[in-house]
Amino acid sequence: MEPIEVPIDGILDLHLFNPDELGDLIPDYIEACLEKEIYSIRVIHGKGKGVLRRTVHSLLDRNPNVESYSLASDRSGWGATVVELVRS
Repeated sequence: MEPIEVPIDGILDLHLFNPDELGDLIPDYIEACLEKEIYSIRVIHGKGKGVLRRTVHSLLDRNPNVESYSLASDRSGWGATVVELVRS
C-alpha cells in the first residue's frame, strides 16, 4: 500500500484509514497542525456505532496538546469532533 497524503488544513477525515493507524495518525496530525499554527481542527470519524469516535476521544484525552474537544454542533452532529489545541 502506498502512503496516503493528508493535507494539513485542520480537517482530518478518518474514512481513509484503518482504526489501527489512529494511534500514530492523530498525534502526528496534531503536531503537523501546530507547526502550521492551526489551533482548531475537525476530526471526521462518522456516526456508525461510535467505536471510532470513542477511540478518537481516548487518544485526544491522552494528548497534552489538546486543550478541549467536543462533538461538532453543525449538521454533521456526532459524526465529527472539533478539537481546540493548546497555543504555545
